[in-house]
Amino acid sequence: MKTPLLAALGFLLLAGPAHAAAADAAASEAETRIKLVIDSFQSAIIKKDKAALSALFLPANNSWIAVPTEQTYRVVHAKHPKARRFMPGSYTGFADFIAASPGRMEEKFSNVKIETDGAVASVYFDFAFLANGRRQNRGSEAWQLINTGSGWKINALVYSIDVDPAQVK
Repeated sequence: MKTPLLAALGFLLLAGPAHAAAADAAASEAETRIKLVIDSFQSAIIKKDKAALSALFLPANNSWIAVPTEQTYRVVHAKHPKARRFMPGSYTGFADFIAASPGRMEEKFSNVKIETDGAVASVYFDFAFLANGRRQNRGSEAWQLINTGSGWKINALVYSIDVDPAQVK
C-alpha cells in the first residue's frame, strides 16, 4: 500500500518544479503581451488613433471611472458644490476626446506593475497626462485585463486625477 502512495508523491514532487517552470514561462509570455497593450495605448493617444485605442477594450460590459484626489475634490467641490466624488466615463468618450483634440496628446506611465496568471491581469501605474507637452493632470491608474484567446483586452479602467487648482474653472 505504501508503494503506490510513495510513487504518486514522488511523481508530484518531480512534476511540481516542471509545472512551476511552465507557469512562470506562461506568466512571462502574458506579461510581454500585456506590455504591448500598454505601448499600444500610449501610441494610440499620440497618434490620435481612435480605432486603435478603442480596439484595446472589450466592446461591452466594461467600466471607466475617474476619482479626484482629496485635494482636487476639495477645490472642485468648493467651486461646484454639487460635484460628484467620482466620474463615470467610457473608453469611447476618451477615444473621441483624443481624436478631436487639436494639439499633441500624450500619457506617460511610470512605476508600472503587472500581475497575471495568464487568464486575467491587473496593471497599476502612475501617469502624467500631457497636452502639447504640458502636464494637464496626473494620478494613478489601474486596469483589469482579460485574455480573450486572441489577445488581451482592457475590461475595466479606474484612475485618480490630480489637477493644478488653477485649472479648475
